[in-house]
Amino acid sequence: MSDSAPTTASFDLDAYLDRIGWAGERRPDAATLRGVHLAHLRAVPFENLDALGDGAPSLELADLMAKLVHGRRRGGYCFEHNTLFAAALEALGFRLTRLAARVVVGAERFADRPRTHMALLVEAPGDPQPYLADVGFGAVGSLLEPVPLLADTEFQGAGRRHRLVRVPHPGPLEMWVLEAYEGREGPSEGRWAAQYAFTLEPFEQSDYVMINWHVATNPRSPFSRRPYVQFLTPDGHVLLDGDRFTETRTDGTVTERKLTDPAGVRRLLAEDFGIDVPEGLALLG
Repeated sequence: MSDSAPTTASFDLDAYLDRIGWAGERRPDAATLRGVHLAHLRAVPFENLDALGDGAPSLELADLMAKLVHGRRRGGYCFEHNTLFAAALEALGFRLTRLAARVVVGAERFADRPRTHMALLVEAPGDPQPYLADVGFGAVGSLLEPVPLLADTEFQGAGRRHRLVRVPHPGPLEMWVLEAYEGREGPSEGRWAAQYAFTLEPFEQSDYVMINWHVATNPRSPFSRRPYVQFLTPDGHVLLDGDRFTETRTDGTVTERKLTDPAGVRRLLAEDFGIDVPEGLALLG
C-alpha cells in the first residue's frame, strides 16, 4: 500500500460527510464504501474550471476542503475528487493503493494514451476482496459504486453496468480494463466499451502533482481548452462539453443541444450542476 498520501491534518471527516449528505455508518466495510462513494457523486460535480482560469488546481487537502467541501458550490476533476475521497476513506479506516490509469475511451491502441487519470484500490479490514473505487471519472461510463477486483464479472450499481477484464500487454503486471455497458438494454441495443486501463502499481502524490499540471496546462489537453462539467442527477447524467449540453437518462435516451449565450451557460451551471462560475472566466470561446 502507498504510504505517501498528503497529510490528513487539514481533513475534517465530519465536514466532508455533511457535504455529501452521508448520515450512515462509519465502518470500514463494503456497505459503507458503496454508500459514501455514491453519496459523493450525487453531491460534488466534476468540473475543470480552474484549469481554464488559474492553471493547475491545488491538490493540497486544505485547498480541496475549502473548494469542494466548505465552498459547496464548486467541484473538481479526477485528482481533486479522488485525493479528497482517499482522505475520507483512510479516516474511515480503509487501506488504499492509489492508481494511475490510461483513459482509453475511443482509443484504437491503449498504449497511445498516457496515464492521466487517478483511481483507487480499496481494502477493508477482514474483507479478502479489494475494490476499484473512483469518484473522479468525468464520463457517463463512470462507476457509481465501487466494484470488486474480479475479472469477467458483470456488476450493476445504481443503474449502471460495469465489468473488469484483463488484457495482454508487455509489462510484468496484469493490465486491467474497466468497461461500461453503453446504450439501451437489449441484445442489439448496446455494447461494452472500454473506459480506462490500469495496473496495480502504486503511485505517489508527487506523480499526481506532475500529471495534474500536465492535464491542466498542456495546450493540447482538452481540459485546458474548453469547459468540461458533468453531474449525476436523479434522472441520469448531464454533461457540458464546450458549447454542447448533453443529458443522458437512465433508460439510455440522449438529448443534446448547442449553447451560444455565455450568460445562459452560467445559469445552466448554477441550476443544473450546482456550480458558481468564478467571475471573469470565459466559458464560450
